[in-house]
Parts: sequence; structure tokens; C-alpha cells
Amino acid sequence: MDDLGVFAGLFAISFAAATVFPAQSEIALTGLIATTAHSTALLVIVASIGNTLGSVVNWVIGRGVESFRHKRWFPVSEKMLDRASRWYHRWGRWSLLMSWAPFIGDPLTVAAGVLREPLWSFVLLVTIAKTVRYILVALATLSVI
Repeated sequence: MDDLGVFAGLFAISFAAATVFPAQSEIALTGLIATTAHSTALLVIVASIGNTLGSVVNWVIGRGVESFRHKRWFPVSEKMLDRASRWYHRWGRWSLLMSWAPFIGDPLTVAAGVLREPLWSFVLLVTIAKTVRYILVALATLSVI
């Protein structure tokens, strides 16, 4: 696979992993670090950008949640959205630092849209959370930690 294909594939998997599509971006990143000669830093950057932009899709969905909430394809159940909204009300925008976490991360990004978190602070906090997670995955893959 050529360089562009590697990075485009990682971007797509990372983007999808933050949306309604089931994908394991950490596995893709780990595999690419372990089996290619590509820059680990560049792989982390591409995965972080893709995953953050996928979360922006969730934020946009949250902004229009009332028209989508009961659709079958909606990425978050009522129960998960209510739980994330309570968490978000308790911790505020800082809860977005947990946007990397399985099971609660995606609902939190939708809740941020529902609760009208400004896009600039949303992107900043989600980027920090997602990038730190990918850095830790990369370090673990390289046996640094």
C-alpha cells in the first residue's frame, strides 16, 4: 500500500471509530506502527485528526438531536444520552477530556452538541483527549511504557 493509502485508511478508520460505525482505530494504529516504516508521530497526528473530526459529526448530530433522537440509526440510546448529559452537567466542558473513553466518549460528544458547547472549546478539549490516547497507544506499541 502506498503512503497516501496508509494515511487515508488510518484517517478513515479513526474517523469512523468516533461515529456510529464500529471501528477499532487503536488496533489500526498499533498495526501500522508495528508493521510499517511510517513516522509514528505522523500516524498519531492522522489518527487524532480523523477521530476528532468524527467527534465533530457527533457534536453536529447533538445540535440537531430533536429531529434525530428517535431515528434507528441515531448513535446514542436515550439512556446513554441522558447519562452523558448528567455527566456533562456535573463536570461541564471538562468532561470532554473523557471523550476518548469507550462507551461514554461518543455519548459525551453528542451531549456537548445537545447542550450547545461552543465548537472551539469542543474541538480543543476533544483534540487533547484523543491525541493523548493515541500517544499512549503509540508509546505502548513501541514498548516505551
